[in-house]
Amino acid sequence: MIYRSKAPLRIGLAGGGTDVSPYSDQFGGAILNATLSLYAHASLELIEGNSIIIQALDRKEEEIFEWAKELPINGHLDLLKGVYNRVHKDYGFPEKGFRLSTFVDAPAGSGLGTSSTLVVAIIGAFVEMLKLPLGDYDIAHYAYEIERNDLQLSGGKQDQYAATFGGVNFMEFYGGDKVIVNPLRIRQEYLNELENNLVLYYTATSRESATIIKEQQSNVLQKNVASMDAMHQLKEQSRMMKEALLKGRLHEIGEILDYGFEQKKLMAKSISNNMIEEIYAAAKTAGASGGKISGAGGGGFMTFYCPGNNRYKVIDKLLTFGGEVKSYQLTQHGLTTWTTQ
Repeated sequence: MIYRSKAPLRIGLAGGGTDVSPYSDQFGGAILNATLSLYAHASLELIEGNSIIIQALDRKEEEIFEWAKELPINGHLDLLKGVYNRVHKDYGFPEKGFRLSTFVDAPAGSGLGTSSTLVVAIIGAFVEMLKLPLGDYDIAHYAYEIERNDLQLSGGKQDQYAATFGGVNFMEFYGGDKVIVNPLRIRQEYLNELENNLVLYYTATSRESATIIKEQQSNVLQKNVASMDAMHQLKEQSRMMKEALLKGRLHEIGEILDYGFEQKKLMAKSISNNMIEEIYAAAKTAGASGGKISGAGGGGFMTFYCPGNNRYKVIDKLLTFGGEVKSYQLTQHGLTTWTTQ
């Protein structure tokens, strides 16, 4: 039997960065995000013998171990090994050989929440195989604990919840790891127009989000006034975006994105750079009314809102920078698991 799962990647539309501690613990954060038809996939299969085979098929990486209760965390395939270690510790695992294989539809460090979404997908495969009694909030929090506590990786909280719940959500973050996910009931014609007008562009560069996030966290701890005020404004931006989507005021979305992009750059110096600024200016000249850098910033994906039929002129301009425009659809479903022969 093969136990499979997939979890969707996400784009953050507003409030990005306010889900990161210590800001969210002190002031409360708010983010609006949407999941895409790009996924992290995981497959878990029992095999003959006592070997544990860990594979990242998209990266052509593999490690093989003799069966053990705990696998070494050494900077190689740690997300896969970290989930196994935690699941075995908390729930146990049959002393049998198995193969854990993963594949992600976007590069690591691209700003679509790939790492956290992959952790959610891997947990999903173990949930499917072991019939673990975990609901959506449980799985998302479990993924957060594995990344932030077990593996000591820097980052926020939104990605785990977006991957698990799916759809368009307004998320609130509080101290004590309290998270509330509010699914938004947006009219289908508004979603169709949003999907049509949002262009997803990969800059063909990736970045180490942890470095940017640590700078952002340091600014909060040091009470950097400009950085903290920017986070306050981004939290308000998420509420502005929520109202625009629910009420169908789609003509405001580009301006809301543009406002958020300017605020986000104040959170940490490394969020933007000359390349990002040049691409952003060119997209606006071609007809985008606003946009943003995805995830922590510094590279990866950018998103542009292109009203009317401007998306085609914007795409033509973006392609001159040597990156890739990624096709996608907005999705309504989060983590999905199943069993096959």
